[in-house]
Amino acid sequence: MATPTAADDGYDGYDALVADVFARDCSSRRIVENLAGKWGMLALAALHEGAYRFNALRRRVDGVSEKMLSQTLQGLERDGLVHRDVQATIPPHVEYSLTPFGERVAAKIVDLIELVQDEVNTTSAR
Repeated sequence: MATPTAADDGYDGYDALVADVFARDCSSRRIVENLAGKWGMLALAALHEGAYRFNALRRRVDGVSEKMLSQTLQGLERDGLVHRDVQATIPPHVEYSLTPFGERVAAKIVDLIELVQDEVNTTSAR
């Protein structure tokens, strides 16, 4: 039996390079899942304001536990959205900021947050 070729199965060799968030194993889905959680969106929106140390970021994102913020930041760092800068001081000084990709994503999230806040303010003013 002959082995199927690209012409036989419609595979053109480029399919593996195209991200599809609806595909179960696509890495873009994991990134969207990390963003879709409330802490991911809020952490990115806060970091859009500028770099933060961990405890300052935790105060800014009111209600997040230390454990959840730590897990969220690890995921966002793994996804290439957040940069973790450890300075060799005593005690160590760790600051979080956005990568260029994180800046672009955070700008969209901030636009969404502002849209929702404006709608809530307009609706509640009626």
